[in-house]
Amino acid sequence: MAKMMTKEDVTEMILSAKRTAGLKWEGIAGQIGMSPVWTHSAAMGMNAMPKDKAEALVSVLGLPQEAALVLQEYPTKLWEQAVPTDPCVYRLYEIVGVYGPTIKALIQEEFGDGIMSAIDFDMQITRVANPKGDRVKIEMSGKFLGYNSW
Repeated sequence: MAKMMTKEDVTEMILSAKRTAGLKWEGIAGQIGMSPVWTHSAAMGMNAMPKDKAEALVSVLGLPQEAALVLQEYPTKLWEQAVPTDPCVYRLYEIVGVYGPTIKALIQEEFGDGIMSAIDFDMQITRVANPKGDRVKIEMSGKFLGYNSW
């Protein structure tokens, strides 16, 4: 019996095909009609792709058809380490550690007791020119979900 393809297998294939083709996430996302942030996250196995987007990605990158089925599977979102060690990911973790309570307080002042959804959510990452060095701008927009009392 042949080994079933896993999300990790598909991620490796995507990264290899992307590198070989010299593509950027912006270009891949444009070809499948999605944002680069969502496309990368789904390619890394953190989101399930709708059938049409999975088939489009497989076509764009020349992957086997089985990969489209795997891309449609619901993910198990796990982080293997408590504190990330990659410098870029660590700095984002640090930002949440330092500013998380502030973000929470300001959300609650504006909206009430609740959270920002990461399910009904979008994000954009853009470059902003600055004389002291270009800036990274991360915009996140998530639906407010108030806590229920019962």
